[in-house]
Amino acid sequence: MNRKLVVFVPREALDTVREALFAAGAGRIGDYARCSWYTQGTGTFLGGETTDPTVGEPGREERVAELRLETVYPEELEAEVVRALRAAHPYEEPAFDLYPLAEPPA
Repeated sequence: MNRKLVVFVPREALDTVREALFAAGAGRIGDYARCSWYTQGTGTFLGGETTDPTVGEPGREERVAELRLETVYPEELEAEVVRALRAAHPYEEPAFDLYPLAEPPA
């Protein structure tokens, strides 16, 4: 069964993160490879005093232009996909969601 990954990335990290996800087995739909979707938005965060944010500084709320990146992956590759995401993503704590996908009717 396929699952969907949604992750928020700064624009300059988009290609690096996509390449890592695809290398880990994400982005395949039937006979198509490297499938993904993204759109722009604004992320906000407030790092605690012990954080080391890539953007901004601890104790100050930040607003950052980010891209919402979505792709699919086989359920059995979830651990590899998440490891690849964490290794390629520039943020100390990347924000991401993992969703189960229902099987479409025959």
